[in-house]
Amino acid sequence: MKKTTPVFWVAVIVSILFIIWGVIPARVLPTGNLQHVTSLIQTSIIEKFGWFYLLSATIFLVFALALIFTKYGNIKLGKDTDEPEFSSITWFAMLFSAGMGIGLVFWGVAEPLSHYHQPPSGEGETTEAARLAIRYSFFHWGLHPWGIYAVIGLILAYFNFRKNTAGVVSQILKPIFGDRVNGSLGVLFDFIAIFATVFGVATSLGFGASQISGGASYMFPSIQNNFTTQLMIIIIVTVLYLLSASTGLDKGIALLSNVNIILAIALMLFLLFSGPTNFIMDLFTTTIGGYLQNLTSMSFRLSPFEQNTWVQDWTIFYWAWWIAWAPFVGTFIARVSKGRTIREFVIGVLLVPTLFGALWFSVFGGSAVYLEYFEHQNIMAIINQKGQEIALFSVLSHFPLGNIMSYIAIFLIGTFFITSADSATFVLGMQSTGGNLNPPNRVKLVWGLIQSASAAVLLWAGGLEALQTASIIAAFPFSIIILLMILSFVKILKTERIHRIKYADKLEPKED
Repeated sequence: MKKTTPVFWVAVIVSILFIIWGVIPARVLPTGNLQHVTSLIQTSIIEKFGWFYLLSATIFLVFALALIFTKYGNIKLGKDTDEPEFSSITWFAMLFSAGMGIGLVFWGVAEPLSHYHQPPSGEGETTEAARLAIRYSFFHWGLHPWGIYAVIGLILAYFNFRKNTAGVVSQILKPIFGDRVNGSLGVLFDFIAIFATVFGVATSLGFGASQISGGASYMFPSIQNNFTTQLMIIIIVTVLYLLSASTGLDKGIALLSNVNIILAIALMLFLLFSGPTNFIMDLFTTTIGGYLQNLTSMSFRLSPFEQNTWVQDWTIFYWAWWIAWAPFVGTFIARVSKGRTIREFVIGVLLVPTLFGALWFSVFGGSAVYLEYFEHQNIMAIINQKGQEIALFSVLSHFPLGNIMSYIAIFLIGTFFITSADSATFVLGMQSTGGNLNPPNRVKLVWGLIQSASAAVLLWAGGLEALQTASIIAAFPFSIIILLMILSFVKILKTERIHRIKYADKLEPKED
């Protein structure tokens, strides 16, 4: 296959071997099957390095915020004369759809309700538990994940468009490792990025398939919410997103991203005004304050003196998931951000999605907590019986036109599914063809099939728990690479600063 690199073949072979391993029944490999081995690895990482995920995510966020206030903020991601390729609205829609669309729809109700019943501290089903439920939902989907994405996207865009470097991880690390990145060391770096991307995206695709299946079974009892239904959904959506991927970045992904954001806003606004509007907006306002006030303590919260796994089950899982998604979302955001300044890029990537996510959790999570706290609807009992994937549909059924909103939600999940997978095939194609900004359709086809197969295998091997396990494992080595990328970026920025000063000196007329 032309235009591929050794990274492509290494990553494809390892991914296929992983898929084969996953379909081997546990009775054939009692202690060596996929679920057992990955669970052991995950447990070891969480026990030994949970603190590392927390510190790393906070370092990434602080670094991104610091760039806003430095003199480097005016540097363009490209030539000084370059202008943005996409409008701001389309840009926001694309980075949001690729970044966490499926996750917001899946966890918008399920996470706040879970925290309400089992809060990070104190008793559940209390006023304080309700406050913590929304605050921690803001925290898990707010500045930290977008800080991770911003760092990766910014560094990739800077090297790619301003320094004309291939848009792959290995070339970004050249200022540190020199020409060694052109050999096996570079292949290793790029493989880790691809590995994290495949299984980070597979996690979201698995969530999307399970939620579509859960929603369909909730609305149509004759449809069973099982692996067979989820597999059929994955197959159907795979065909659709491969068709979308063949149309190119400025057609399929851009169009679907705009459709996604319109549908998401419409669904959110409808529930906002058909639900407890005043309560939701009061909750949004007060939780923003609580989130900002407690951001530092939440960022470093662990429980060394308590037998409490809440942080490991939620915060560390999320940080690992975002890091696993980082090479995918970062590469994609970088690709669509040419011509923007560093300051504009960081503010846009951090602020707009964070505010949208906060409003989303206030509307959907707030409505769910309202139903349980004020109207004593035991929605959590239904979720415990039928699964987290039906949480959204259970809440929508309590409001006017609930069925219509549920249909829209299923369609929205499907379009998010297509957009995320479509974007991921594009990114994987770039990473495995030496940074080609328009990877061949055949390469994208291969990665599209591998993504879907990985999601199916993980669902079959252990459901949602297996998906979470894969993310945590894939994220660990890549978090180290992100730290190295920051060091490399800072080193190059210092060079640019010196270069610009010298260039300015040459332009200044000398006094006689």
